[in-house]
Amino acid sequence: MAGASVQWLTGMGFALVAAPALVLVVGPADGVRLVNCAAGVISLIGFTGDWRRVRPGAMVPLILASVCTVPAGSWVASRLPASALLICMGGLVTVLVLFVMRGGRMTALRGVRGALTAGAAGGFMNSSAGVGGPPISMYAVNAGWTVREFVPNAQFYSIIVNAVSVASNGVPRVGGTVWELAAAGLALGAVLGKFLADRVPEDGARRLVLLLALTGGITTLAKGVWGL
Repeated sequence: MAGASVQWLTGMGFALVAAPALVLVVGPADGVRLVNCAAGVISLIGFTGDWRRVRPGAMVPLILASVCTVPAGSWVASRLPASALLICMGGLVTVLVLFVMRGGRMTALRGVRGALTAGAAGGFMNSSAGVGGPPISMYAVNAGWTVREFVPNAQFYSIIVNAVSVASNGVPRVGGTVWELAAAGLALGAVLGKFLADRVPEDGARRLVLLLALTGGITTLAKGVWGL
């Protein structure tokens, strides 16, 4: 619900908020798979009314590079012990959030080469840790995209890459109750996010996403270290 809410508020942030918590609740492997499924669904719902603003020229290299690295991320995740995967995921989210919070930019993420780099990193991170959005966000920042331009393109990217990640990783092996709770959370979060979208300032919403993601990243990192 929290992930879906911030996704509607800002157009991004579902995986950053939801992935650390879901990994803690249902385990690293199934948590990542569940994030891939849910992120694809919530992006598809948001994308249906915004598809006309997609920029195919920019998205093709991003998506092609991501699709190529998804299998590598799946392979790495399947061979890491649970504690190691928690540490990698928690540490990765924490570092990326702190980098974004400090206003970090990377000049390498510009042009076609930047799109390929961001896409490759995003695909690997999405299938291995369920968090593929930060490299795409950084690419958009360096490319000078406005939020209005970014949102539909990020949703389009999320639909494709999460579909490929599910095909590579498989669906989560969880019971029917977990699926029902996840679906209810997505629905409630979408309603809540839509209600708050016109009432919460954009800067405040972004800060909330980052703070929630940072908390989740640190908690996941701590649990992984504790389990060693």
